[in-house]
Amino acid sequence: MDSALSPPVWLLDVDGVVNATRPGWHAAPRRAHVYSPRDHYDYQLRWAPALVDRLRHLHADGTVELRWCTTWCSEAHLLERLWHLPPLVRAPAPDPAPRGAASHPWKLAAARQVLAADRALIWADDEAIPLDGPVFRELTADGRALLIAPSSRRGLQPEDLDAAEAFAARHVHRG
Repeated sequence: MDSALSPPVWLLDVDGVVNATRPGWHAAPRRAHVYSPRDHYDYQLRWAPALVDRLRHLHADGTVELRWCTTWCSEAHLLERLWHLPPLVRAPAPDPAPRGAASHPWKLAAARQVLAADRALIWADDEAIPLDGPVFRELTADGRALLIAPSSRRGLQPEDLDAAEAFAARHVHRG
C-alpha cells in the first residue's frame, strides 16, 4: 500500500492504556481474567467497552492501522479474542518482552521504524512515551507523530480518541 494513502499506524500499549484500574467513559468497566501461559499467571483486566469498541471501529474502517506495541505482544491473540479484535500486527519485540522501563528501547525502535517507513504515527503508552527532550523533538519534529501518554489509572479517554481521529484525518491522504 502506498504510504501516502495509508492510514497512520497506531502503536498500542495495553496495561495503563486499554487495561486501566479506573477507565471511566461514563459506564462501568468490564472485567475479565486472562491466563498467561508465558507467565503462568491469571491477570485481571479492566477496560471501558466504549474504548475498545471505538478502537475496533477506527481500525476496521481504515482510519488507523492498530498495531500491538506491548509486553503482551507474544500473547496478543488472547486480547484479540477477549476484545473481538482482528489479528493485529505486533511491533517487533524480544520474546519474552522485558517489562517496565526495560521495554522502552524496543518500543521506541518500533516508533522510529513506523516513521522511517514514511507512515504517520500515533503512539499510546503510559510509560514509554518521551514527554520532552531530544527524543520527543525527534519524533514530533515534522508533525507526523501524535504521542499520547495517558494516566495509567485511567488509560485512554474519549478526548485521546478524538485527538487521534483528528490526527488521522489530517494524515491519511498526505503526500
